[in-house]
Amino acid sequence: MDGPVQPASWPRPRGYSNGYRLDNVLFVSGQVAWDETERIVGEGDFAAQFRQALSNVCAVLDAAGVGRDRVGRVTVYVTDKDAYIAAVREVGVAWRELFGRHYPAMSLVQVAALLEPGAMVEIEATAVVV
Repeated sequence: MDGPVQPASWPRPRGYSNGYRLDNVLFVSGQVAWDETERIVGEGDFAAQFRQALSNVCAVLDAAGVGRDRVGRVTVYVTDKDAYIAAVREVGVAWRELFGRHYPAMSLVQVAALLEPGAMVEIEATAVVV
């Protein structure tokens, strides 16, 4: 079914959707490292923020009933690529725990800042629904 996708336990966003399905494509909006109360997890800890942001992407996939293996593209926005490089081992562990050995097309983009104060990473994804 086309339309917004929302994990049941999350507060409703205003002005956007956490996920949106159109036909057989699911777009997961950029997810930062916030918890269900919209507070940043792992302040100043890149690896902890990456894990939480990726976990949030997985929550949207789960709400849509879409497996990780259906994700074809991931974009990771970071405020400090050196922090990403320093945490790459922990990032890899988090990835394998949440996505297994599925490695879709990915881009890493360094940005000046993210909208959410304290956020170091934001992850968005696109999946094909069968």
